[in-house]
Amino acid sequence: MSELSTLAEQFLSGRRRTSEMIAEILREAIVQGIFKAGQPLRQHEIANNLGVSRIPVREALRQLEAEGLVTFSLNKGATVTELSIREAEEICEMRIALETTILRLAIPNLDDISFQKAKKILQQTEQTSDVMQWTNLNWQFHQTLYTPANAPRILALVRALHINVDRYLRLQLTVMCYLAQSQEEHQQILEASQQRNIEKATYVLSKHISEATQLLISYLRN
Repeated sequence: MSELSTLAEQFLSGRRRTSEMIAEILREAIVQGIFKAGQPLRQHEIANNLGVSRIPVREALRQLEAEGLVTFSLNKGATVTELSIREAEEICEMRIALETTILRLAIPNLDDISFQKAKKILQQTEQTSDVMQWTNLNWQFHQTLYTPANAPRILALVRALHINVDRYLRLQLTVMCYLAQSQEEHQQILEASQQRNIEKATYVLSKHISEATQLLISYLRN
């Protein structure tokens, strides 16, 4: 659990040790692969590593259960959720519905600051070969385009779906082969958004999500 302790130091330094902060630590540990799919999450071990009582750990695990990252069962307690192919397909359908909706709402409100920020993120993405950094930048790009929609509940749902997918994408070496295609699609989404071409932007976004999902399904099958 040394990796978890190191991660905890980064998050807890100078901050209150609340259940929300513990949830943030555990969420990142799952995304980074410190906790693997199907792995038990023992509350006493986590509490000891973080130097907290079990109560905020239990609350944090319940929060991650609501996000789909943790599963509770009578026999095993809390475990890291394993994603099935059907669940991956369902997430894809949800992402397309939610993300095209929020992009439609956002495009009329996007300004030059948002466009410049999105361009800068794409430039940073081209310069990285690190999978973890790539997935972080990928979310930052989408978040930049979605935030002006002023739809925080939809954005929170979209973020949760990205987290559930990203923990698998980070484990795929093939994701680096997909990088060039992803970059091109991001550029097309950005250009269509700048042109206020909502239909084109949402079409490319739907295609972008579908192709990323096929990578995920390929990984799950193997």
